[in-house]
Amino acid sequence: MKKIILAFVFAVLVPLQACAQETWKEGEHYTIINETATDKPVINEFFSYWCPHCFQFEPIAKKIQEKMGDDVKFEKVHVNFMGFTSAETQDDASRALMVARALKKEDALSTAIFRYIHVQKSPITNIKDLKNIFMVNGVEEADFDKLVSSFGVNSMLKKNNKLVQEYRNHLRGVPNFIVNGKYQAKFTRDMTNDDIVNLIVWLSKQN
Repeated sequence: MKKIILAFVFAVLVPLQACAQETWKEGEHYTIINETATDKPVINEFFSYWCPHCFQFEPIAKKIQEKMGDDVKFEKVHVNFMGFTSAETQDDASRALMVARALKKEDALSTAIFRYIHVQKSPITNIKDLKNIFMVNGVEEADFDKLVSSFGVNSMLKKNNKLVQEYRNHLRGVPNFIVNGKYQAKFTRDMTNDDIVNLIVWLSKQN
């Protein structure tokens, strides 16, 4: 009986895998940008707080995190080369993201920054503006001041900026997803939000 069950499971899984491989085609839905993948699965979303498409993409990014495997790491990488504001101000936002990450409040505070820019239509010109957003959303001033120039935040910021530089030649715009350090997702006009989620989750399972 056990053999019959295993045979049935295998018969179901193989066609599903084959279907996914037929659905997602190299060159059309993804490109291979490195020969080898990272040791552990990781989804990097390159984004900018000033990018309206990134703001609209937030619900899709959350669905990806819900559907990906427990062994997959999802990490947002903030870029500083968009034309919406100065590189210095974008660097301040990257630092603020690292503070939010250190506080373990990344989702809530990242949403607050997005909403400040795209819903409230308010300008961000420096780190003080970002600090005020955090304080309005429950972060103590002393906690922000302690973390903003800390070794931990500086280390995370260096890692963020290193990833931007490493993949800069592949980043013509955002949002942009690089998966396992090897695959870059490509979105076609006919893809639904669920298609985008399924593509990226599928890429995270590829070596």
